[in-house]
Amino acid sequence: MKKIIAFLLTFAVLLAVAIPQGMITFAADFNYGEALQKAIMFYEFQRSGKLPENTRNNWRGDSALNDGADNGLDLTGGWYDAGDHVKFNLPMAYAVTMLAWSVYESRDAYVKSGQLPYILDNIKWATDYFIKCHPSPNVYYYQVGDGAIDHSWWGPAEVMQMQRPSFKVDLSNPGSTVVAETAAAMAASSIVFKPTDPQYAATLLKHAKELFDFADTTRSDKGYKAAEGYYSSHSGFYDELTWASIWLYLATGDEAYIQKAESYEPHWERERGTTFITYSWAHCWDNKLYGSLLLLARITGNSYYKQCIENHLDYWTVGFNGSKIQYTPKGLAYLDRWGSLRYATTEAFLASVYADWSGSDPAKAAIYKEFAKKQVDYALGSTGRSFVVGFGKNPPRNPHHRTAHSSWSALMTEPDECRHILVGALVGGPSSGDEYVDRLDDFQCNEVANDYNAGFVGALAKMYEKYGGEPIPNFVAFETPGEEFYVEAAVNAAGPGFVNIKTSIINKSGWPARGSDKLSAKYFVDISESVEKGITLDQITVGSTTNGGAKVSQLLPWDPDNHIYYVNIDFTGINIFPGGINDYKRDVYFTITAPYGEGNWDNTNDFSFQGIEQGFTSKKTEYIPLYDGNVRVWGKVPPGGSEPEPTPTATIKPTPSPTSAPEVMLGDVNLDGKVTSTDYTYLKRYVVKSIVISDPEKQAKFMVAADLNGDGKVNSTDLTILNRYILKIIKEFPVQK
Repeated sequence: MKKIIAFLLTFAVLLAVAIPQGMITFAADFNYGEALQKAIMFYEFQRSGKLPENTRNNWRGDSALNDGADNGLDLTGGWYDAGDHVKFNLPMAYAVTMLAWSVYESRDAYVKSGQLPYILDNIKWATDYFIKCHPSPNVYYYQVGDGAIDHSWWGPAEVMQMQRPSFKVDLSNPGSTVVAETAAAMAASSIVFKPTDPQYAATLLKHAKELFDFADTTRSDKGYKAAEGYYSSHSGFYDELTWASIWLYLATGDEAYIQKAESYEPHWERERGTTFITYSWAHCWDNKLYGSLLLLARITGNSYYKQCIENHLDYWTVGFNGSKIQYTPKGLAYLDRWGSLRYATTEAFLASVYADWSGSDPAKAAIYKEFAKKQVDYALGSTGRSFVVGFGKNPPRNPHHRTAHSSWSALMTEPDECRHILVGALVGGPSSGDEYVDRLDDFQCNEVANDYNAGFVGALAKMYEKYGGEPIPNFVAFETPGEEFYVEAAVNAAGPGFVNIKTSIINKSGWPARGSDKLSAKYFVDISESVEKGITLDQITVGSTTNGGAKVSQLLPWDPDNHIYYVNIDFTGINIFPGGINDYKRDVYFTITAPYGEGNWDNTNDFSFQGIEQGFTSKKTEYIPLYDGNVRVWGKVPPGGSEPEPTPTATIKPTPSPTSAPEVMLGDVNLDGKVTSTDYTYLKRYVVKSIVISDPEKQAKFMVAADLNGDGKVNSTDLTILNRYILKIIKEFPVQK
């Protein structure tokens, strides 16, 4: 029996050795296509500036539209860094370089998965911004927003009120680290745009060359001050210069750039007390040397570079020179408490890229591939929970992200949980003992950032190459809007000839968050009992001493034949926005007074008095309608009056059919005569193919109601337009213009 077992073990070992490198496989434990799709989408939630019409979510809106104005420039666009709203260009440029590197390595995977247009669009959102940041060869704006000021406020990007200064480096005050990293980002991006947009690629390459020359000529971070304490360059600038010159070589084929990269070798960091090139940290926003060594090994075939990158990858897997990365009990390669998953998944990408190189050692490649898969799978949920928002089993719900949380009061405690799903965000991750808390204020476990997702996207593309997976067709992140605008009220005091009402006008908007300086409310009364007592309208007065700046009217007619009037509470000119305790709500106390006398005034027949209680606690009431401009956004009105309602209609376009075309309402896709969020939900289900309309007549009406841009198709673009109409962001559909 022992001989048989020994034979089988020997055969198994020989078989393992005989398996060619390319045939080493593991099970596909997760849908890597969906994970890749969602990890790319994360960058759409990070966008700053004026958003395009084809935005695939409904809770982000235009923001920071004056960036750069302090220096007479347009520096709008780019990405917010993490859960805050500063645009730190060093980690942003690093993220762009990593995303472009992934496309460079795995373009076919992006094509096959249908994600190439999305990742290129996200890269371009950032590179367009970098072009604005580089107005002349030796001037570069490396940051917009002050970290201290920004971090002192907790609210959604769309309603920021603070000053957002922009900071630059130039020949007198240089910043080689951030400038060289941006050169790398532009050069790498020029490569991936060249097949589809060669003119844009040429523009990026021009900027890359100028930025590199600027960084290499100055070789100083003297002027890189504003990011200190947030993204200080601990590794210095020679790793970025090496990294940028390699990408410029790959973009141009000019050997001078490789020679330049190799010339920096004396400045590369060494392990303390040794002559070894550093191997015991990770490729990250601060240190680009590890990725540089990998690319140099592959480009030159030089055994020195190959040994350096293998030392590094060995440290992360089997150990090197007597040291090895720490592993958690459940298998996460654990470098640091801050962003533990960020480091592990980025190293998974490097390990995959190196292992797929024909010049790598087959035995080491097998180890590196296994390592890469285990780290990615850990992030996706191999331990029983996902660490990617909106993906897998028990994903995080409360990432440390201001706009996803969408507090109206600028408090982390309000609301209790994030209002929005930050789809695709990789959170910081667990402790060294695999402990994890899904809590908004735990910015170690639940921080998210551009650099966190960057290497992760690359690793997911590699997993998709090997194991496949199915992205969700026509995936969008539209949410059903919650309650945004409403009125609360209470009876402060009342008597035989008067009533004092407290009303609170409330803006908790979040789809997207938005301020308004045109809010007003109507308090309706029935003065029939006063009229019966011979009291005239001018004898009934309205007064207000505490009004928050609102104009409080005297009684205005609504249905005078039936003695129905209203008090108009008008906040026109005062911006009410979901950005603080004193900003999202305005309180107004007003008193309606009739001549004193029993029976001269009766609140109980007043439309707006319904459900209001006396006391200090206000209650939500739908009987005091709220308006944004002329559009009612909350509440009911009594019969008898008239106010404009949006009723867009269109006729079905002429067809060869001899039958007459009935009228349908644009946007009324469920054909119930109204345009509401129910229509949005119905259209979303149609776009993602979860419903099919089989009745030909109903389908014809649906197509007219749903084709809101008039292009003859019904798709996610129409869904976006309908959402913007429901949210009152647009007043008419494009097809009507």
